[in-house]
Amino acid sequence: MQFHHHGYVSADPRVQDAAGTGVDRPAELPDEMDVLIVGSGPAGMLLAAQMSQFPDVTTRIIERREGRLVLGQADGIQPRSVETFQAFGFAERIIAEAYNIAWMNFWGPDPENPRDIVRTARTEDYAFKISEFPHLIVNQARVLDYFAEAAAHGPGRITPDYGLEFAGLTVLEEGEYPVEVRVRYTAGERAGQERTVRAKYVVGSDGARSGVREAIGRKHVGQFAAHAWGVMDVLVNTDFPDWRTKCAINSSAGNILHIPREGGYLSRMYIDLGEVAADDDHRVRQTPIEEVIRRANEILHPYSIDVKQVAWHSVYEVGHRVTDKFDDVDVDHGHDPRVFLTGDACHTHSAKAGQGMNVSMQDGFNLGWKLGHVLTGLSPASLLSTYSAERQPVAQQLIDFDREWSALMARKPEEISDPQELATFYLGTAEFPSGFMTQYGPSMVVADAESPASHQALAEGFPLGKRFKSVEVVRVCDGNAVHLGHHAKADGRWRIYAFADAPAAGEASALSHWAEFMGSPASPVQRFTPEGADVDAVFDVKVVYQQPHEEVDITRVPDLFLPKTGPLGLTDWEKVYAAAPSAWTTDDIFDERSLSRDGVVVIVRPDQYVAAVLPLEATDELTDFFARSFLPQHEPAGVAR
Repeated sequence: MQFHHHGYVSADPRVQDAAGTGVDRPAELPDEMDVLIVGSGPAGMLLAAQMSQFPDVTTRIIERREGRLVLGQADGIQPRSVETFQAFGFAERIIAEAYNIAWMNFWGPDPENPRDIVRTARTEDYAFKISEFPHLIVNQARVLDYFAEAAAHGPGRITPDYGLEFAGLTVLEEGEYPVEVRVRYTAGERAGQERTVRAKYVVGSDGARSGVREAIGRKHVGQFAAHAWGVMDVLVNTDFPDWRTKCAINSSAGNILHIPREGGYLSRMYIDLGEVAADDDHRVRQTPIEEVIRRANEILHPYSIDVKQVAWHSVYEVGHRVTDKFDDVDVDHGHDPRVFLTGDACHTHSAKAGQGMNVSMQDGFNLGWKLGHVLTGLSPASLLSTYSAERQPVAQQLIDFDREWSALMARKPEEISDPQELATFYLGTAEFPSGFMTQYGPSMVVADAESPASHQALAEGFPLGKRFKSVEVVRVCDGNAVHLGHHAKADGRWRIYAFADAPAAGEASALSHWAEFMGSPASPVQRFTPEGADVDAVFDVKVVYQQPHEEVDITRVPDLFLPKTGPLGLTDWEKVYAAAPSAWTTDDIFDERSLSRDGVVVIVRPDQYVAAVLPLEATDELTDFFARSFLPQHEPAGVAR
């Protein structure tokens, strides 16, 4: 964590100085705002935390509840989400209180006595093999608490406006604030009263029954599957030996997905309630908790659970639906989007693959920096069209995966030809639910890997459109081994990683010529950074040398990598790294990620996805790439506006 660059800090360094709209932020919802977020679920709260890093943008978030969520329904936290938490500054704290999934065990009918269940497989959880971050279980309410803290501690000082619900909207053809939104008070002396506010952009993060989705005429495409599941968070005594291990249980009486929860005692159980009749009309949702517990004991035979307390329970029918588009603009409409949908408002599915909260948060991460760039004048409004284009295919992939996983979980014993099939599927598809298979296609913010002009071969381990997969390097200034990607915070900045060619720091090289260009008026850093802002306000430029850290003379490193920032003009020493193994690390990022030893530039978006790979010599291509999504803040010398 870096601080003091704006002056000495003696209090909690996570609380950033208030700035812009965070100074004297009005308690009452204003009549006009830049962004109105509807709903404080995972997508909405992450979006608020991201927008708090853009204090010149007026952002408000309304929530019909009177206060924070007390009991969340979602609980599965995939490694990609923990990676995101790290960018927002709270991964270590939430890991400490969460349940860490180390193993997943599988149970099936005993061949000797099919009424009983026996353990058929033990599998190490996939997270440890594909990420440095774990697979966690923690209450959704706590995830929202951490994002609320990040939003409140950011310079924008964003806090939810509780007791306000969405009542409708109209998108006007013109005006500075073209979205008129009706809101209704749900609590206090003004309960039941309505008022109209105006916004430049509205984000519907208001759940599966989204009023925002209905208001813009978008439709959920898909249907409910004819299968019901009871779910309960319970405190029990039991003789089932794997009570504190995640388990998939197939038995002659049905199926259970069992997930231990945080705290050492609580567990969640998804209990198969069987096929739902065509004329059921959702009556299955009235199944009493006593029946759910009875079914659980029947499935667990010869083991049993003695339920001491039910913290929460529900019954749901599996649904697989994706909204036809994630914004309010049809392809041929001719203007940029003004209203967006995130989370359950645009994709719903079963809970058993642990995807809902995770995918929803990535919706908010994708949209947040784009709104920030457009509203601060860094980027054209056309950037916002990439949100739906990128996130809708991800949602469809999720639905396809979840449909297959749900079908496997709901099988009857006579339908199981291979007892290992579920375990094989779980391990074989592990990278997808972990959140690491998302790959955005070519756009104004992702280069085309299939183009004849692509330079992907220079950095095969950083595929274009996929998230930047971190590796340990050594920080030259102090010799500490650190993950390169962990230094990238959710502050709305782009990352430009220059992986040096072979010559040492201070020697003539492709890197030194590149650094000279990047410090010139023609570079994208100069051209697209606002006048008067810190040199790294928009682009965080770092270098990784091939030599061991003790052989990198930091006094001979180009000035580009030792910028002076903040009101005191202090040197930032934490942009220079070494790749070669040393006493502290055995990794070499050049080998780990198949990086060219002739040097390569890897460009990473604010939401941690690889946007471009270029040779050090391709300075014109570098500038042209950023010109696709940035507006010039000032032209290079000799170029007229």
